[in-house]
Amino acid sequence: MIVNKISNLNSLKNKIIKLKIKKKIIVMTNGCFDILHAGHVKLLKESKNLGDILIVAVNSDKSIKINKGSRRPFNILNDRLMVLNSISYVDYIITFNSKTPEKLYKSIMPNILTKGDEYKSKNVIGSKYVLQNNGKIIFIGMKKNRSTTSILNKIKKK
Repeated sequence: MIVNKISNLNSLKNKIIKLKIKKKIIVMTNGCFDILHAGHVKLLKESKNLGDILIVAVNSDKSIKINKGSRRPFNILNDRLMVLNSISYVDYIITFNSKTPEKLYKSIMPNILTKGDEYKSKNVIGSKYVLQNNGKIIFIGMKKNRSTTSILNKIKKK
């Protein structure tokens, strides 16, 4: 039986408060997860290994269109959530409609924020709130050409 890990912000905040009282380490990451691939699985697994609870913030269809253009997403939100919900490393899932999940990071204040190492040279959204809370930003080493964009480019060439 698969447990529903999808939560709204109020419910998730209440759960997180209880977990933090128990000194649980909260790890959070985010992404579109449009076409799930090995890079996503590596990110989720290694993120989970850094703490007790893994929260995944997922871009809504509207958010993806803002960030990736009108031809995306390929998989609608409910389908993406169904796939993520079945992954054992993921404890909670929350969606967001805005361009970035900054407000979620500000509200949840995880102990650790993870991103793929391709973001090392970029401003990581939410990092200032995590760092202000004595948290850490950890970059997960990713394999080259393991992205939805590289998969789509490969498909286009065929």
